Amino acid sequence: MQTKVAVPRAVRVDWKSREMANRRKARYAADRRLQAYGLIAIFFALGFLATLVGTLTYSGHQAFRQTMVSVEIDLGEAGIDPYDLMGANWRGIARDAYRKLVPDLPRSEERAYFSMFTSNGQYLIRDAVRKDPSLLSGPSTFRIPFSDPIDQLAKGEIDRNLPPNQRRVSDEQIEYYDQLVAQGIVSRPFNWGLFFNADSRFPELAGLAGAIVGTFYALLVCFLISFPLGIAAAIYLEEFAPKNRWTDTIEININNLAAVPSIVFGLLGLAVFLGWFGLPRSAPFVGGLVLSLMTLPTIIIVTRAALKQVPGSIAEAALGVGASKHEAILHHQLPLAMPTILTGTIIGLAQALGETAPLLLIGMNAFITSPPGGLFEPATALPTQIYIWADSPERGFMSRTSAAILVLLGFLVVMNGMAVYLRQKFERRW
Repeated sequence: MQTKVAVPRAVRVDWKSREMANRRKARYAADRRLQAYGLIAIFFALGFLATLVGTLTYSGHQAFRQTMVSVEIDLGEAGIDPYDLMGANWRGIARDAYRKLVPDLPRSEERAYFSMFTSNGQYLIRDAVRKDPSLLSGPSTFRIPFSDPIDQLAKGEIDRNLPPNQRRVSDEQIEYYDQLVAQGIVSRPFNWGLFFNADSRFPELAGLAGAIVGTFYALLVCFLISFPLGIAAAIYLEEFAPKNRWTDTIEININNLAAVPSIVFGLLGLAVFLGWFGLPRSAPFVGGLVLSLMTLPTIIIVTRAALKQVPGSIAEAALGVGASKHEAILHHQLPLAMPTILTGTIIGLAQALGETAPLLLIGMNAFITSPPGGLFEPATALPTQIYIWADSPERGFMSRTSAAILVLLGFLVVMNGMAVYLRQKFERRW
């Protein structure tokens, strides 16, 4: 005897009923709330970003201009030996030129008056003559930076109405500054020295040239090491390595290394590269090695993901026409995955560009007065230069710290823009 299976009766739904209308209304309201949450999150993120950039711009825009005075000096009358420029009395020449700007300067106030100008003014004149010996033939105009307190006064950072004991500028110095302004020889041009000068103890002369060159060398070493090694390791793990417990352990450790704090890599570099290998401290080569250890896991993970995105039919077609496995990978799969790999590499380098802790541990925070001439010479980097300036007591370094952060953010924006451009230009949709 056959058992009859009960077939459920179709339930008729009245889509026009009040209950279904309420359900649709609730679903649409949930969709709108989700969209609203997303928009609120975006607005908050953009607001925080605008606040950050606005704060940095407000506090750092003054560093992009430097208050200077134009001084006319007749070096033809100074009797300087063109074959012995280093032996000339440049300090006396500079002070004589400063005296001519205020003819009635009392001798008792000369010290306070001379301190209005940068202490390295005589060396700026000497270096200009070394670059152009023709300046010795007659009168020439030199632009000398004011010292940091006068620069702050000119930019409105020091209130001249405060009592003398509450400001770094005396009443006499304010009077002399006003006289120079009345003569029309005071100007505030764009501060190219911020980009072309090395670090200095004097804020008015400090620049980022050494940090920019050191950062370039470190990132170059990082790219040359991490890019080929990362791609090779990813290809082996994805295409050739057997799937066993050993490779699973390697993959887990690579994923974990991508999340390890950067200071751990700095400790590793300090112990291995400086301790065991004896490489020079503060060298961009060592900094590049440490940054490559940080970037390598990211490149491996991105490369493996990019190879997985390439359709398997590409490799199968290459193998079908007689290509070997390595030819199918190098000539077909890898070129198609390269846009994603380049994007991940640039983002990894941009992250390495902003790292400070590992570079501090290997000594790339030394006081460097000239850009490094090679990979093994002492250098600093943009993040560590920001750290040094932020720790300086002089008020002039406050604005320069914010300006240096803006320069660093500019580099990050450029690198991320390159990543987006490469992705859009070479990306293929399947």
